[in-house]
Amino acid sequence: MIITLSGVAGSGKSTVAKLVAQKLGLKHFSMGDLQRQYAIKKGLTIEELGKLEATDPTIDQEVDATQTELVKKEDNFVIDSWLGFHFIPQSFKVFLDCEDEVAAGRIYGDTVSNKRNNSEKRAESLEEAIKIRRFRQETNRDRWYRFYQADFLDKNNYNLVVDTSHINIDQVVEKILNNLPQKAQ
Repeated sequence: MIITLSGVAGSGKSTVAKLVAQKLGLKHFSMGDLQRQYAIKKGLTIEELGKLEATDPTIDQEVDATQTELVKKEDNFVIDSWLGFHFIPQSFKVFLDCEDEVAAGRIYGDTVSNKRNNSEKRAESLEEAIKIRRFRQETNRDRWYRFYQADFLDKNNYNLVVDTSHINIDQVVEKILNNLPQKAQ
């Protein structure tokens, strides 16, 4: 069983993916963590890396190849990845949605407390965090559509959509586990 978790920035993809993997006894992989490590290694914020990726498709190709290679080596794992649904079509595909203000508030809180490895531009206010989040998300969406004709925000790409705005992480995980195909449980 392979489970891919996509969703809007700040929806809880990484946290939820880790917990789902733990509950099912599966390995967890995070494309967001890989992107953040890549940005730090280059001395960039995640937003600056996104701008660079918009003009240099080799970065996306390198990162995205990681997902296709993973499937060749592993057949049971959970991955949080905005494009996991596209690169791992045989997976159970979950989309985590979240209201702008709630998602930006989570990101803002994480950057203030340094939970995001200092790889994201630090917003001075929640309003600025909302703008940064929207810009990053739309920049990525436009680029991925140009490169792959894949729209991660199209909810028709997923087996399950969960709005994480007003439920806690345990409730999100429970919804996912309760909606997995029977053979996966």
